[in-house]
Amino acid sequence: MNTGILYAVLAFLCWGLFPLYFHALGAMPAMEILAHRMLWSLVFLAVVLLLRRQWSWLGAVLRQPKVLASFIASSLLLSANWFVYIWAVNNGHVIDASLGYFINPLFNVLLGLLVLKEKLRRGQWLAIGVAASGVLWLTWQAGQLPWIALLLGISFGGYGLLRKTAALAALEGLSFETLLLFPLAAGYVVWLTLHGANTFLNTDSSAMRWLLAAAGPITAIPLLLFAAGARRIPLSVLGMLQYISPTMQMLLGMFVFHEAFSSERLAGFIVIWSALALYMAEGWWASRRAA
Repeated sequence: MNTGILYAVLAFLCWGLFPLYFHALGAMPAMEILAHRMLWSLVFLAVVLLLRRQWSWLGAVLRQPKVLASFIASSLLLSANWFVYIWAVNNGHVIDASLGYFINPLFNVLLGLLVLKEKLRRGQWLAIGVAASGVLWLTWQAGQLPWIALLLGISFGGYGLLRKTAALAALEGLSFETLLLFPLAAGYVVWLTLHGANTFLNTDSSAMRWLLAAAGPITAIPLLLFAAGARRIPLSVLGMLQYISPTMQMLLGMFVFHEAFSSERLAGFIVIWSALALYMAEGWWASRRAA
């Protein structure tokens, strides 16, 4: 139990520090950062699989069209989530990005209703309603939908739904997703190279090259820590710990990147945090009654 909590906390701490990493790459276009993240993640994961001699699953997956289609969909959702997040960090929207991961659990509940035909308890409906009112308030006071948060919440919620029913574990699943994304990423990098716009080759900064190459372990290690932790601790504990990341990201946006956080915006966040508190309290009460 204690080991599982340690693994999970380390994973969420790593994810919480992601804005610092992507901000350091802020001089690069978000699409180029995304392409390098795909490429270097595949390199790192391939080394891990090679050392563990864990390649036997690949042939079986390629012979199953339904599994292949599921992973194509999950890889596209994952790349969309990565792109929006990278763009948000590098364009001064870290707090908006953190909101996306605050509301993600409620998107998961909604997707369970719409896709898996799960029945929601009254408290869950109330939590979703409160969160929706918070989103409406943020929309009204900003004059537009909080589209960054919504895109991140929807894409990661959809990704989680597909991975929940996937045939592969975390390591193999991410490896296969990056393998599927490899042709797109490699093609884009080749196109940049032909047009003289490949930052990895053109930059005079060796630090920039190391930062790009580090995208592999920076992407994969937190996921492996998370998977190791999730196997050792109850989902209720994991659900509480997951708010470490967006909380850290929000604080970085406020105090490191000095993003605007007005009292009106804070009011919207408070409403959404209240919805999360209600959601967790209702889940705790339901589990107590079941016990």
